[in-house]
Amino acid sequence: MPHPSSILADALRRNDRTALARAITLAESTRHDHQAQAQELMRVLMPHTGNSIRLGITGSPGVGKSTFIEAFGLHVIEKGHQVAVLAVDPTSAITGGSIMGDKTRMTQLSQHPDAFIRPSPAGTMLGGVARRTREAILLCEAAGFDVIIVETVGVGQSETEVANMTDMFVLLLQPGSGDELQGIKRGIVELADLLIVTKADGELLHQAERVRADYAAALRMLTPHGAGGWKPRVQTASALEGKGIAETWEAIGAFRRAAAASGNLARVRAAQARAWLWKELKEMLLERFLEREGLAERIGQMEEEVAAGRLPASHAAQQLLDEAAGA
Repeated sequence: MPHPSSILADALRRNDRTALARAITLAESTRHDHQAQAQELMRVLMPHTGNSIRLGITGSPGVGKSTFIEAFGLHVIEKGHQVAVLAVDPTSAITGGSIMGDKTRMTQLSQHPDAFIRPSPAGTMLGGVARRTREAILLCEAAGFDVIIVETVGVGQSETEVANMTDMFVLLLQPGSGDELQGIKRGIVELADLLIVTKADGELLHQAERVRADYAAALRMLTPHGAGGWKPRVQTASALEGKGIAETWEAIGAFRRAAAASGNLARVRAAQARAWLWKELKEMLLERFLEREGLAERIGQMEEEVAAGRLPASHAAQQLLDEAAGA
């Protein structure tokens, strides 16, 4: 009888959306038996991964991410591609936060046979955003999706995490809402390979052009960080009018060609894979550590000592490690 992982892998490879959803759920589960199944599934599917364009897209709430992604996704599908959207929420894993609305807002894209949209819970320290989103990317690739979009919500650590698991990082900006040049964190701007000023239509058109010019001028002072000396671009777009969508896809193509020609794409993905290994190792070691019998009570005691100022955190941590090693 075929192994259950092989059956699921075969169904996923046939672009079965139900199988893909089941596989991602399996990967996100914290149950040990599910994790064992997910690891075997990933091992089987790894030879069928890596053949996609991995895009990270972020922007402040209200910038119009879902509207832009829907218009962009439909355009890319028209070009003969299959699009998967992984919406990552850095807030609540219980309520789902704002990502739960993305699928309902992207009605056309979510119903298209060549698209797949999956909200991903932020999770906890032991099973968070970056840890399982990487598996979701690979599973989508194995299912035949060749354009993977990882969407983040808000501003924070998730932007760095997503930039470290994608090929190209896209920052959406909006005119007239406090997204002035001085109001955006420089670190996020420095991560971006492409900046897009959204809602460039109607009364906001001239303001969008002004924001584009301001960012273009600012970026000239930054050292190129991308593929083969790629210089980040700033463009405008209107998802409602369909303007700038084709230009966005053209810019992504140009970035991809520069990355491939310079060999930077392979180097970056290899570095990301190594970082993924070390992150997994740290997470698993911490899990094993916390599972030791009687340790929870000792950690509680040490927390009280540190909170009361009687012990430095480094000393308490070393003592816990020594006790665990001697157990």
